[in-house]
This record gives sequence, structure tokens and C-alpha cells, in this order.
Amino acid sequence: MTVRPILRWPDRRLRIPAAPVDAIDDAIRAVWSDMIDTMEAMPGVGLAAPQIGVMLRLAVVDASDTRGQAIRMANPEILHASTQPRTHEEASPCLPGVSAAIDRPRAVTVRYLDDSGAVRERDFVHLWATSVQHQIDHLDGRMFFDRLSRTRRDMLLRRAAKMQGA
Repeated sequence: MTVRPILRWPDRRLRIPAAPVDAIDDAIRAVWSDMIDTMEAMPGVGLAAPQIGVMLRLAVVDASDTRGQAIRMANPEILHASTQPRTHEEASPCLPGVSAAIDRPRAVTVRYLDDSGAVRERDFVHLWATSVQHQIDHLDGRMFFDRLSRTRRDMLLRRAAKMQGA
């Protein structure tokens, strides 16, 4: 399909919660295809629709070693999160050049609509779980750095601004 441009921080759309998807149709499937192409071109392990300016609760995740295993999700919601944390260095193409170690639950159970419109529940662990949670944050208008302390967040945003020549 198409590699779409990524919104860059501080684009205000990155702070707006995405709208729920009412039904899965060919237009939604086309957005998912573009999202997968865009994710692969980054390269990354996940992408949320607001990152490409589509303000719908759509996400794709592919944390597989071989790639080509992308999971398409509409309206994903976490039903259960493990108490065991996992720390992972997270980044976003919306704020290139910077990353931070983020603690998230090691495993999550997520309910979502799949590409056929069926309701699915799936368990994700490790990098898959981290990426799913990261994408749901985007759908809620949050960035990974919102999970940092104010001091660490301010330092990261200053570093990003300096790298972008601002």
C-alpha cells in the first residue's frame, strides 16, 4: 500500500484521544495496510493510527523476529496486566533521536476487533506487551515520555529539541 508521513511532536493531534472504530470495512483495512507499510519502513514494532494523522483507535504490532506477523487491532483495551514489570528502552518516530527506559507490565491481556470484525482476546508478553501498551498510550493521547518523572521528561524533550535544531 503506502508509507505515510509520521506526525512530529509537538503536533497537537498526538495529545487527542482517538475515536472508537464502529465497524471493520475495506477503508479500515486499507489504513491498517498503510500502517504496516509505514511501521516496516521506520522500522518499528508497532504503530498507532494517530501517529499518521488518522484519529481512530487502530494499531498494528509486529514484534516477531521474522516480521510479517503484524496483528491488526481496532479499539484495543487492556483487560488484565501482570504485576511483574518489564523495563524496555522505548522511542517513537514522532520524536526521533531520543529514547527512555520505561517500566510497563511484562504481560497484558487485550481485547480488540480483528481484521474480520471479530472480538478477540489475546495475551501478549515481553516486547509484544510493551509495544501494545505503547500503542494504546498513543490512542489515548499519551506519549512514552509521559511515563517519566517530570525532570526526566523535561530533559528528554530538551535533548530532542536540540537534536531537531529548535
